[in-house]
Amino acid sequence: MMLSNVIGVFIKLFFLFTPFFVLSMFIAMTRSLSTHERRMVVNKTTVAVWISSLLIYFGGNWAFGTIGITIDAFRIGTGVILMISAIELVLGKNKGGELPDGEHGDITVVPLAIPYTLGPGTIGALLVMGGENAELAAKTEHLAGITAAVIALGILLSASVGIERIIGKRGICILSKITGLVLASIAAQVIFTGIKNFLFK
Repeated sequence: MMLSNVIGVFIKLFFLFTPFFVLSMFIAMTRSLSTHERRMVVNKTTVAVWISSLLIYFGGNWAFGTIGITIDAFRIGTGVILMISAIELVLGKNKGGELPDGEHGDITVVPLAIPYTLGPGTIGALLVMGGENAELAAKTEHLAGITAAVIALGILLSASVGIERIIGKRGICILSKITGLVLASIAAQVIFTGIKNFLFK
């Protein structure tokens, strides 16, 4: 297993999770909770994101075979959705919609895990990654990178109170916009790869 490949998957997935957007939503939705309750939300959200990511990743081959589309066509579609998500982040739009007043119930799976962390673009990227005819070593690198990205997201959410105290809401907003710029670059690369493979295979 190549450490550099694991780090590459980790960085890509971490930004695809739009962590600072998720952080701002987490802070808004858990402001009234106790420290213990907030910790429980972090743990359950982290597990939900990890399990959902693995299910989507391993469903890639089945999805492409069932639907009957090529992986490069899906790359192009995924890239377009990622680009839209990136533009929304840079412009400051809420990709998950407005937070309902008086939010109640379990927020760990919906909306924190899906769609805030695993939005359409991230789901598409995981499907493409899992749908590639990769060897066992590559699959292992993918899984290690995915797990590392999920753990990093959990650590970020665990430190939400301290982060907000240090950089404030404006700082989180700025980091979200930077995430959007990185996401736009990833989206452009995904689209160009899909088009190149589609035209020159």
